[in-house]
This record gives sequence, structure tokens and C-alpha cells, in this order.
Amino acid sequence: MNTNIRIVKEEVLSNNWYQLKKITFMQLKKDGSWETQARESYDRGNGATILLFNREKQTVVLTQQFRMPTYVNGNESGLLIETCAGLLDKENAEQCILRETEEETGYRVSHIEKIGEAYMSPGSVTEILHFFIAEYSSNMQVGKGGGIEEEQENIEVLEYSFEKAISMVRNGEIKDAKTIMLLQYAQINRLLEPKRALHILIAGPYRSGTGDDPQRIQTNINEMNKIALQVYEAGHLPVLGEWYALPLIERAGSQHIGDDIFNRLFHPSSMRLLEFCDAVLRIGGPSQGADEMVRIALEKGKIIFQDISEIHTIH
Repeated sequence: MNTNIRIVKEEVLSNNWYQLKKITFMQLKKDGSWETQARESYDRGNGATILLFNREKQTVVLTQQFRMPTYVNGNESGLLIETCAGLLDKENAEQCILRETEEETGYRVSHIEKIGEAYMSPGSVTEILHFFIAEYSSNMQVGKGGGIEEEQENIEVLEYSFEKAISMVRNGEIKDAKTIMLLQYAQINRLLEPKRALHILIAGPYRSGTGDDPQRIQTNINEMNKIALQVYEAGHLPVLGEWYALPLIERAGSQHIGDDIFNRLFHPSSMRLLEFCDAVLRIGGPSQGADEMVRIALEKGKIIFQDISEIHTIH
């Protein structure tokens, strides 16, 4: 409960389709005084949306339907290209989007992945939208889609190449926020790239937080090695910067951690190794070195994973 906000009065202005309220409240200012304000809040419930993609065909499934608010605000046709979406009603987000996917697109997908949630218009609308992705294939099509007739839905199902969908975002043919967000998520995370073995650099704390205690350093190494094994068993090729740096440091004659030879080889060797990696998996606690590898990897367009669960298994 936010003690800096006091609700004074709520008035229902409309309860026709969804509920529109005028809320009068008091807000505590930085100088300690209270200020009275009034805002309108439109409650249409929460929703879910999903991007269907096919990695083999390099395609995505979108929908098109008439949207009156866009028509009265400059969209001459009123038609909007969107990802499949719907309101939760009394369902949870997963149940909702599975149902909506089948009703709107005709596909009964077997696995969905939630990638986040967001307030879409927080200045006036209460809705939180849950974002999902799922792979689809022709054998998952169980109907023609198009929505529910009794709900006056008239939805056209569209299948575009991913390249075309991205170009439609660039040229303004796709103007729906949730759709743009999901397409850009797919682009950034390379969802439609064929599944292949990745060379993944494991980045985690080595000296950080250990006080250079050898046993604690070894604990960090053991943890990174454990994760590396999981990455390998998922079908990828893991590597630690330490696997390269430590033998070189020893061979070069380093006497202790942090001496000139150690510093000359330890981080620079990892940065050089990064050039030959496809991705970085950031694990563990605070580490300036690991964070630096992530920063540079992002600059170089590498894939960044924050958890082993994000890495797809290659069969």
C-alpha cells in the first residue's frame, strides 16, 4: 500500500462495455504537503498476446481486424495488423492466449513461452498485457480462425515472412504497439534463426567477493564449470575465459593473483575469446569483469542469456 496516496472518492462515469471511473485522490508532495488531484481510469481487464512464428518457413502469423478507435484517430480504413490477443476474463493468461490463438488464427499450439508483461497505456487504462511467443506448424492448424461470430469478430488471418513483417514495422504498415514489441523481441533474440549449436561464453564472478581466497575462487570456478556442463548437454559448446587465461598466466610466470602478468592476460584473453563466441551466458553474483563482457558482447551483436533456461536444447 502506497502511503503517499489517499483515495478520496471514486465515481463511475460509464459501465456500458467496460468501466470508466473518475478517481479523486490526494498525493503527498516532496515538501510534505498534500495535493488533491482527479484522474479518469478505464478498467477493461487484463489481456494477453502472442507471436506465432515458424523457424523453418521463416514466417509469422498475424491478424487484421477493424478497430474503431484507430478509425476516429486518422486510420482511414480502420484496419489494424496485430498479433493475436484477447482479454483474460476469468482465465489466467496462459489459458486465455491458448484459447484466443485457436479462435483467432485456427492454430492449436503445443507450447507457449511467456516473455514478459507491460502496462500499455498507463495514463488512462488499467490493463496489464501478458506477452507470449510460440512456434507453429501446419499440423497444428485445427480450424480457419477468424474469431467468434457471435462476438461480432471478423478477423483475417495473415501469414507473412518475418522479413516482410519487420519491414512493415519500419515503413509504418504495422502500427500496433504490442505487435511491434513482439516482432522486435523476435528480431533482437533471433527467434527465427535455425536451431544450431552455439559457442557460449560463460561469464560469472571469479575473484569478486572472494577476497582472493583460493577456496572461494575455486567455488566460483566449480559453479561456472557446472553450468558449462549443462550448456554442453543442451547441445552447445561452452567455454570459460578462465580455461584459456589461467594456463597462459601460469606459463607466463605469474606469482600471484593480481600481479602484472595476471592483469596483462586475464581479462584481455577473455575479451579476445569473445570474438569467437556466438553468445554470453551471465551467471552468478556481482562481477565487473563479467558485466564488462556482457556490455562488449551487446555492442558486438552477440546473444545474451541471463539464465540457462533461456538456452534451447539442440536434439
